Amino acid sequence: MNDAPIGVFDSGVGGLSVLREIRQLLPAESLLYVADSGFVPYGEKSPETICQRSRAIAEFLQAQGAKALVLACNTATVAAVADLRARYPLPIIGMEPAVKPATLATRSGVVGVLATTGTLRSARFAALLDRFAGSVTVITQPCPGLVECVERGDLNGPQVIALLTRYTQPLLEAGCDTLILGCTHYPFLRPALEQLLPDHIRLVDTGAAVARQLRTRLTEHNLLAAGPAAPARLWTSGDVAALEGVLPLLWERNATAEPLSV
Repeated sequence: MNDAPIGVFDSGVGGLSVLREIRQLLPAESLLYVADSGFVPYGEKSPETICQRSRAIAEFLQAQGAKALVLACNTATVAAVADLRARYPLPIIGMEPAVKPATLATRSGVVGVLATTGTLRSARFAALLDRFAGSVTVITQPCPGLVECVERGDLNGPQVIALLTRYTQPLLEAGCDTLILGCTHYPFLRPALEQLLPDHIRLVDTGAAVARQLRTRLTEHNLLAAGPAAPARLWTSGDVAALEGVLPLLWERNATAEPLSV
């Protein structure tokens, strides 16, 4: 099992930001990635729909031999990680917005959260705030439209800049000095945000922390690979050509994808 691949999935291309962190930390591991772009964005869909999609994709990745699963999507984690862990015996790692590190980093005592509607309205996110926010004020901002921009490779065009300006301005006016990127699509917008925001604003996401948690779980189960890694395999439930068109921006040049039907 040590040389078996790790399965990673998201509602679309956002989870590639997590896949990059896994590749950097665990270069000996072979990787499988599913972009469920036919159902993007998850943040606007019902928890039941997301859970059903997550089960189907988890079963597909296990059929490909995955030794562990990473839900590289905050919304899918909220809706499905408990269900998947109850169903399947392999290590399953989820995402959650970086509330704890953000509350430790803020100097103004005000933290902003950029996330999807589904993440922000979840009981899991509310529990995170109760656990870690303490005396820090946390202001949430749903960001419809940003996921779709990243899906088509628009990382710094006029539309995405307009959306980022609209969503960050109220947070800056409220005194936020730390912003949580609460969706795996949003790290791809970090360069645009860094140009748009004042220099003192800190951006926090959880991709690297998820990669470290994955390494810990693989170590606990004696599943770390010795390498060498096989080339990553990628599937999409959406348009293959569209995914391959953005892979040079978000993953690797000359990467290819396969159609997914689950």
